[in-house]
Amino acid sequence: METLSSFFGRFDLNKLADILSYDPRSPLLFNTGLFLILFLLFLAVYRAMRGHGRLRMIFVIMFSLYFYYKSSAWCCFILLGICVTDYLLGLWLDSLTTSWKRRAIVFVNVALNVGMLVYFKYLNLLLDAFSRITSSDFDALDIVLPAGISFFTFRSISYIVDIYRKEMKPARNFIDYCFFLTFFPPLLAGPVVRAKDMLPQIYSRPEATKEQISRGLALIMFGLVKKVIVADYISGNFVDRIFDNPSLYSGFENMMGCIGFTLQLYCDFSGYSDMAIGIALLLGYEFKDNFNAPFKAQNPSDFWRRWHISLSTWLRDYLYIPLGGNRKGTKRTYFNNFMTMVLGGLWHGASWMYILWGAYHGALLAIHKMIRKVWRLPEPLRGNFVIRFANMAVTFSLVVIGFTFFRAPSPDTIGDMAVQMWNDFHIDVAHQFVESYVMIVVAMAAGYVMHFTPKSWTTGTINVYSALPVIWQSIFLAALLFLVIQTRRSELVPFVYLQY
Repeated sequence: METLSSFFGRFDLNKLADILSYDPRSPLLFNTGLFLILFLLFLAVYRAMRGHGRLRMIFVIMFSLYFYYKSSAWCCFILLGICVTDYLLGLWLDSLTTSWKRRAIVFVNVALNVGMLVYFKYLNLLLDAFSRITSSDFDALDIVLPAGISFFTFRSISYIVDIYRKEMKPARNFIDYCFFLTFFPPLLAGPVVRAKDMLPQIYSRPEATKEQISRGLALIMFGLVKKVIVADYISGNFVDRIFDNPSLYSGFENMMGCIGFTLQLYCDFSGYSDMAIGIALLLGYEFKDNFNAPFKAQNPSDFWRRWHISLSTWLRDYLYIPLGGNRKGTKRTYFNNFMTMVLGGLWHGASWMYILWGAYHGALLAIHKMIRKVWRLPEPLRGNFVIRFANMAVTFSLVVIGFTFFRAPSPDTIGDMAVQMWNDFHIDVAHQFVESYVMIVVAMAAGYVMHFTPKSWTTGTINVYSALPVIWQSIFLAALLFLVIQTRRSELVPFVYLQY
């Protein structure tokens, strides 16, 4: 019989310590092998706890905090602090009837959350701007940005505001609210899940159905393909090189780099959303879609109804409407659109490039509304294929220009790219580009084909997968994981939106 000493002699305690400890170079992400192993163990325990609702919730909360600790270390205590303050403020707010006191509770919540965002994301930018104005020296403060802080602060604000608006009742049990705010699938990069949508599910203690499990696995596979096989491949082998030094490449290559980044960002972010929604389904929870074929948009307004839907609807409900929405006249509506998008750009981080990106989209929305005020297509032409294709092509081109600002590290990079496209475009290098970057072209083409595939085809694929016997579902999943492992880059590639 094996002795305990020989057993523990083979057990690598150092490896266990690495798994349990925080390493900024190795966060626990959906696209890592460690997450796959830990999630399978987590899922086994989760399933075994059926019938023990409260204990199961505590287990999920502990795993979620561990998941967040692996990305942001001690910042998990900030997340717990928000859970406590939100829970208490929500109960207090619900007990009040005096108008000014209720508004004061909302103000406290917004001040706490915005204050954290200002400190962690914008303090260095503000101090740098002040130093430039005063011509003084400034050394950036060493501030570690908690992963996903923008996402859980938005969820916190919407919870208190919805209670204030009497659209929901507060959580009466702290564990219920803590489960909502710390729930790990959408924690780091969304979707922005609202309490009024998720708390009723939490109260019902859901069990994943066979249909939900099959759909969840299919979405996870879609997400892995988008992230690892498309986004990571084209970014590391092409897009990053273009944006790092655009002057070394022709104008045509610069243009393809901009188009490539637009696809990279879509596949990276929608891939995360697919995986988050899929993992939640495996646990029995339903989230709304976060993307709806955004490059099929017919105009800038339509684009924002399709791109990062949970954020765009959040900005509409908690920023655009409180600013006055479209209730205060035409000029005020344009201004509200513009300011909402500027603040949405600023939400992404402390960079003037994000502010420019937000202002650009704010201007597009305002201009689109102005045009619609004075001119509309005749009714017979609105469904015309040529007109719809032209609208889609123009909107996509405008989106690509905007995302070039989003990706470029500075205005100088934008200037260099513009110079190359204007003075050194060389369309004749297109065939050389295809020959030199054949796998990049294949990956980009595959990514755009997946995007433009009719939604009914995607739904049909998921339905076919769901109807397969478990053994065949497992074989397809194993084959996909093998393909991902063979394709993935040697170094870990974090999701783009983890920095927001």
